[in-house]
Amino acid sequence: MTRKKKTRSLADKVTLRTGRRKDYRKWRHENPDEVTSSRRFVQKKRQQRKAQAARKQARQQQAPKLDLHRPGDGHGKGDE
Repeated sequence: MTRKKKTRSLADKVTLRTGRRKDYRKWRHENPDEVTSSRRFVQKKRQQRKAQAARKQARQQQAPKLDLHRPGDGHGKGDE
């Protein structure tokens, strides 16, 4: 038994905004200058970035120093 193919949605053909997600996404895409992130979201993301940077810096400071390019071992600039 085969299933009957569903008809295509009329949502793409609607010209007025109905409050549906698809319509809102289309409106946002057409009007990027009217869309801004909320202050709460921006503040949250800023805090997350600060915390991530602090973790990265702490991780870098705890890492052991590698003696890859010691002066005078023939790998530095002008050691020919």
